[in-house]
Amino acid sequence: MTMTLLDIMRSARVIPVIAIDDPEHAVPLARALVAGGICVLEVTLRTAHGLAAIRAMAAVAGAIVGVGTLTQAAEFAAARDAGAVFGVSPGLTPALIEAARKSGLPLLPGVMTPSEVLAAREAGFRELKLFPAVPAGGVGMLNAIAGPLPDVTFCPTGGISIDTAAQFLACKNVACVGGSWLTPKDALQAGDWARITALAKAAAALR
Repeated sequence: MTMTLLDIMRSARVIPVIAIDDPEHAVPLARALVAGGICVLEVTLRTAHGLAAIRAMAAVAGAIVGVGTLTQAAEFAAARDAGAVFGVSPGLTPALIEAARKSGLPLLPGVMTPSEVLAAREAGFRELKLFPAVPAGGVGMLNAIAGPLPDVTFCPTGGISIDTAAQFLACKNVACVGGSWLTPKDALQAGDWARITALAKAAAALR
């Protein structure tokens, strides 16, 4: 059965935002995260190895791999063909909306203001990424939006840490949060997969 974007969001309290500098890290990183209970992985296109990492991670048992930092229409089909099952963008434009529809890739678009939330909702999006979450107003913004826009569900990302994630997850309109703290660069460079698994376990235990 195909998972909807909301299904994916609700199955992951934390979605790690991953930038791969070394393609050899992709598979062991995915295995370490899944072992710690974090199965939904957002692999960004911020490095030259993004698509290759998606392809490799998508083959890891238990991993649900999405593509992040979608900023150009041409990236949607390429990411889908590499094995991504959802997409994440920092914002939303008519070109990105059209590309998402043509590719069939469910999109979690970034918004920062109430007007952007309204525009995204009018375009048919009910699952949104508040980005950058902390500069956008954080928990206060999410609670304020919940009143007039109760049918929108968020994945806040940007500036969230293990220490603040629970505050965001307590908001009634938040299904999950995104964060880069699960994959610190020094751990990746050292191949310290046990540390990654420990961070994943701590994130998976958040309520």
